[in-house]
Amino acid sequence: MFPVELRGTRAQTLMWAHEHEVEPAALQQLRNIAQLEWVYGVRVMPDVHLGKGATVGSVIAMKDAVAPAAVGVDIGCGMEAVLTSLTAADLPDNLHSLRSRIEAAVPVGFGAHDDPVNVNRLNAEVFGQHAAGTTMRAGWERFWKSFDTLDPAVHVRESKAHKQMGTLGGGNHFVEVCLDTEQRVWILLHSGSRNIGKELAERHMAVARTLPHNVDLPDRDLAVFLSGTSEMDAYRRDLTWAQEYAARNRAVMLALVCKAVSTEFDGLAVRFETPISCHHNYVAEEVIDGMPMLVTRKGAVRAGAGDLALIPGSMGTRSYVVRGKGNPASFQSASHGAGRRMSRNAAKRQFTVADLVAQTEGVESRKDAGVIDEIPAAYKDIDQVIAAQGDLVDIVATLRQVLCVKG
Repeated sequence: MFPVELRGTRAQTLMWAHEHEVEPAALQQLRNIAQLEWVYGVRVMPDVHLGKGATVGSVIAMKDAVAPAAVGVDIGCGMEAVLTSLTAADLPDNLHSLRSRIEAAVPVGFGAHDDPVNVNRLNAEVFGQHAAGTTMRAGWERFWKSFDTLDPAVHVRESKAHKQMGTLGGGNHFVEVCLDTEQRVWILLHSGSRNIGKELAERHMAVARTLPHNVDLPDRDLAVFLSGTSEMDAYRRDLTWAQEYAARNRAVMLALVCKAVSTEFDGLAVRFETPISCHHNYVAEEVIDGMPMLVTRKGAVRAGAGDLALIPGSMGTRSYVVRGKGNPASFQSASHGAGRRMSRNAAKRQFTVADLVAQTEGVESRKDAGVIDEIPAAYKDIDQVIAAQGDLVDIVATLRQVLCVKG
């Protein structure tokens, strides 16, 4: 059945969704970016929906060029998950205490740590004992020293960037405790590069709009940088740093949550397996059809042969651990989640707190007006999204949320 080709585009655009399932404005965004002379091909995931400039749920291969809007403002946003030694039988009937402990450990919304997280101490307390977070134990001094190389406009934000390391943010970002079909407990979280990534992205988008080759674009938000220019070099430098910030942010959060879980279940000697981590807003240098390309994934994960990735549903539904099949037709990609089927404002207008309570029954979570826009009905059916990409991924584990922390 899939993929299907989107008609009326210069660059080949293959979709793992039917045109009638995609809002017209998102289809127009896909056609706009597929008209750009630098675009080799566009691949559209089943969770596709309207974004700024470029749709969320799109994979774009460009030759010697990159469009910052095809990455998004939350550079490096992605997922982290770890399997624990706990089982459903270890969990109490009421998980409120555990949620409170996680919320105390990980600032949410606009919150930040009062002081930067002492990563060395966290290493000793958690990283040294468990597999979780080991990939981020090294390189901190080098990483923070390179802050001085970023765009000068963000240098005043260094203290804030330090304090936001290990924080969740808001919107669709979350920390969850889940059960798989074998009743094993998983920790799953979703976040990105926080305010520093957003500021860097917006700074470079503004620069791109001023460049002469971007004058006649179908959408000014699709402004691109070209290889071999100082503007491209500056963007790639800051982008790479922000992607690393996002990965380190998730690793620190995971360690903080693991520590909270260990403390909550003191006496059970909780163990953690090697974590799974993946970006879903980023740029990578890849070979497509034998040619080097800059590939942007905005709301999409890499699904190369054997790659493990995470595809979350909405709070109160299901999430999936998957293994990529390496399908070249999709540029070795898969969806990043369920994808929104309505805007946040539309969800707030249509649903009530009572609806939220009903749709998140059995999940320890916030159930107030502040998170109505994250109600499960505002998202596409995650099972249908997974079914549409059977040629892209295999299911490794199906996770059911029992606790959800949101900003």
